[in-house]
This record gives sequence, C-alpha cells and structure tokens, in this order.
Amino acid sequence: MNNKLAILIILVAAVSWGGEKPQPTKVVPYKETPQGELRLHIFEPRGFSKTDKRPAIVFFFGGGWNSGSPSQFYPQSAYLADRGMVAICAEYRTKKKHSTDPRACVMDAKSAMRWVRQKAGRLGVDPNRIAAGGGSAGGHLAAATATLTEFDEPDENTSISCKPQALVLFNPVFDNSEKGYGHNRVKGYWADFSPMHNLKKDTPPTTVFLGTKDKYIPVATAKEYKKRMEANGGRCDLHLYKNQSHGFFNKAKYKETQKEMDKFLVSLGWLKPKKK
Repeated sequence: MNNKLAILIILVAAVSWGGEKPQPTKVVPYKETPQGELRLHIFEPRGFSKTDKRPAIVFFFGGGWNSGSPSQFYPQSAYLADRGMVAICAEYRTKKKHSTDPRACVMDAKSAMRWVRQKAGRLGVDPNRIAAGGGSAGGHLAAATATLTEFDEPDENTSISCKPQALVLFNPVFDNSEKGYGHNRVKGYWADFSPMHNLKKDTPPTTVFLGTKDKYIPVATAKEYKKRMEANGGRCDLHLYKNQSHGFFNKAKYKETQKEMDKFLVSLGWLKPKKK
C-alpha cells in the first residue's frame, strides 16, 4: 500500500467515525516471522481489569492479501470496547510489505487467534467467547480460522484452537474456486484455502454484510454460503445493502452495519442490549 492510499483509508474511516480516528489502548507483539515481528492493536473497555473474562473479537484488515492496515477496523474496535468487549486489530504478512503469498496470511491469522486464546487470562478475555472479524481478504482470514484445517505454522502448538466462537464478516472473500476471488493466486491449493468449500457442521454463528454492487463478491456467492451453512445446521445472517460497492462498511453504511453487528453480538449473549 502506498502512503497516499493509506492516508486516504484513514481519512475515510475518520469521517465515517465522525471525528478523529480512535487509537488502541496498547500494541503488543504476538509472533516473530522471518519477515519481522507482528503485533496486535488492542482496545480495552472502560473500567477494564485483567482479571475480567470479557468477550473478545480479533479483526483482520482487507487488501487482497497484498496490503492494508490494522487501522481499518479501529472504529469498530473502539465501538465494541465501549460496549464492553476487548477488541483487537491484527497485523499479518502481506505481499507488498513482506513478499509472502496468501498462505502466510492464513498462518498469521491462525497464530493471532491462538495467541489471544492462550493469553486470555492475561488479556482479561473469556477463551470461550472469542470472535473473528474482517473485511474482504480479511473476512476470508476470519472465516479461514473457523473453517480451514491446513496452513498452520509448522512449529505452532495446534492443541490450542484457532477457531472463533463467532464470525463478523464484511464483504468477505468466501469462494476461491475458479468462479471466486483470487483463484489464479491460490489455484495450487484453492480447495484447502476456500472457506466456502470447507464448511462443517460446527462452523460458528456468522453475520455477513455485503453491498449489492460489490464487483468482487457477488450476492449469489454470499447466498450460496448462507445456504450451505444452514444446510449444515449453522447460523448465517446475511445483510444486503442496496447499491453499495466493495468496502462500503466504513463509508456510507458504517452506522447501519455497526448496529447490526451489535444486534448479532447481543443475540449471542456477548453484549447487553442497549438501553432505549
């Protein structure tokens, strides 16, 4: 990502947020890779104590596995921290910054989820209430932590589950087949890489936000994902936004998607209903 594009993304999110971009409480390392250290940007609730057992969510930014910034989900993280959750924005390796391929992105996402679960007692987090969220390719990574059995770091303790208990997905990459997104980059391993093709009966409850004019993720793909999840007995709430394009959730429909995200987490019992 070039500097001008990074600044534009930050400004768009700040405008959508309605003021200055919120900042994390702290930033901590979670993984050392051959390409450098990766960190988690953590938003803690007011009145928070490390002895708490709060629900948590880990967000993964979008950018086609090529680029992007954890700050993409600072607004959502600050909002959920204000609602009582521990919200985390994860760094992961990308092609432009680290010269890695999409498999490294999935490895890092799984590592981030495992680290949060392993350190839950230190973070004031309930290890049985950790969600994953993300947008576009970041939505793919969140879904990947819940569905894919491959792409673990070779030396990682896989007895610690990377699987979230819920998914919050914004225009996510579901399908990596020939009909889906990014197939040419992952065609040698797409069947193991595509969340659509690795759904199981225990895939966690999911909420999805998608614009009807998204040129990367067709509405039909999201409907098929929902159909397959429900056929397995799972829950998939699909919210479609008329005439909205890719990345709409931090623009015109920020407040609307925030409201539905909140309702989803309330329905799980992770948040208390807002007072009217």
